[in-house]
Parts: sequence; C-alpha cells; structure tokens
Amino acid sequence: MKTLLFQGDSITDCGRITTGGAGYPLNLWGAGYPGLIASELLGSRPEEGWNIINRGISGNRVVDLYARWKIDALNLHPDIISILIGVNDTWHGKCTDNGVEVPRYEQFYRMLLDWSLESNPNMKFVLLEPFVLPFGAVQEDWVPEIDQRRAVVRKLSEEYHTAFVPLQSAFHDALKRAPQEYWLVDGVHPQPAGHWLIAQEWFKAAKNLL
Repeated sequence: MKTLLFQGDSITDCGRITTGGAGYPLNLWGAGYPGLIASELLGSRPEEGWNIINRGISGNRVVDLYARWKIDALNLHPDIISILIGVNDTWHGKCTDNGVEVPRYEQFYRMLLDWSLESNPNMKFVLLEPFVLPFGAVQEDWVPEIDQRRAVVRKLSEEYHTAFVPLQSAFHDALKRAPQEYWLVDGVHPQPAGHWLIAQEWFKAAKNLL
C-alpha cells in the first residue's frame, strides 16, 4: 500500500471539508484535481490498495503549510507528497500586506522538503508550480511575482529530484482551445475543466512514482 498526500491551498482543498452526501464523507478529497486523481488511481489500480489523503486548506500560504506540517503531513506517513502552494503568498501580499516574499517562500518551501526527508529519506514529491491568468482577481502586476515563484519551484524540483508539474504553460496552451473563463473562475481557481487539466498534467509528471 502507498499513501499519497495532497497539500496546498483552496485549489487543492476544493470543498473537501464542506461537501459530502451521496455516500461521500466530509473531509475526503473535494471536487478538484485530487479527487480526479484519486478516482483514477483507485479505479485503475485496485490491487495496489492506495491510501489517498487531501489536506489542502483554503487561504494557505507556504508558512501555513509549515505551521501544520507535523500533524497534516508527517504524522500521516505519506510515501508521496503532492504540493501546490504559492498563489496566496502573492495574493495576500497584494490585498492585505500579509504575503510571503519570494526569498522567504523559497526558504520555507525548502524547509518543508528537508523536514519531510528527515522524517523519511525515501519520501517522494510531486511539485506543482503556481499559476495565474490575468483576469478576475488577478492583476497584471501579479504575473512577474508568480513567475518568480514558479522558478523557485522548478529549481527545488531539480535540486531535490522530484516530479515537476508545469501548470502555467499547460493553461496557456489550453487557451488555444477555449477562453480563459472556461478553465479558471477568477484567474486563480479552476473550473471543472481546469481541474481536469491539472490532473492530466499531474499524471504525466508523476507516472514514474506510481
């Protein structure tokens, strides 16, 4: 059995705590990309006995992940951790002056990876780069900073030999097929098609870990 843990903000959370019904318990996977990935893995590989957990929390920045990493990550003993974090580190900075500067973002992200490897040297990671499209909640001046965060995640992925999911280019390519509002609600949060796109890119990147 392998335990796969999803960590992140509202894009990963996607209603996991507030939705339920029709036989689905609260605090499962939510309606977003973790649920799509979980359904695919459990449906296509029943003999592998996957244990899949989503601990994304809406509004989180990288420092919020660090604050709860012990109870919401290490204590769950994951074999693989999938992380998507970064947009709130910019968003909170632009809107409430409570963001996380890019150098500190890298520092805390690195601390998460190091702490995880201290707990389990065989831990594997899937790092998803943050992404935005400049409409809705997203102003043009967000884009350069998000680009810097994407560069941080790519650098850490190369340094720690993780799977890397290049989401910004995937969404840019998707604009050739449908307008931005088809993929994202507000420049940040995915529509159902956007979550499908993330799941597809995730599987491409993570195939050697599964």
